[in-house]
Amino acid sequence: MPMIRLTVPVGALAEEGRATIQRDLAAVLLRWEGAPDTAFFRAQAWSYLVELPEGAQTTAEDGAPRFLVEVTVPQGALSERRKNGLVKDATKTVLSAAGLAPDDALRVWVLVHEQPDGTWGAGGSVIRYADLVALAKGQQTDA
Repeated sequence: MPMIRLTVPVGALAEEGRATIQRDLAAVLLRWEGAPDTAFFRAQAWSYLVELPEGAQTTAEDGAPRFLVEVTVPQGALSERRKNGLVKDATKTVLSAAGLAPDDALRVWVLVHEQPDGTWGAGGSVIRYADLVALAKGQQTDA
């Protein structure tokens, strides 16, 4: 099951973007992971927004906001092609939510963390990638 965490300086997102960024990023992640678009899988795509207090993020060059997208997925869930698509679309989503241009893409970093099989649990049980694949195959897309 995927998890996505966006860390941003407070005030770096546009008001409208702040209101939608978590669901937008979760949808991007689910799409690139290849999960079915069902209520069950959408409910398992956890999304966190961490807003840093003023002055908590800077670079050695300037104080312009930077954006860190951390994605955690089961190992094997993303091929290289899917990772590339995820990074590209997550970057576009963050830039849009912040009201920034494509020229600012280097201000968005996307880190993909692959959780080794057998090291993730939910509902009191270890969940394996094969279990998720089987569950996804049994899910139908809902409207």
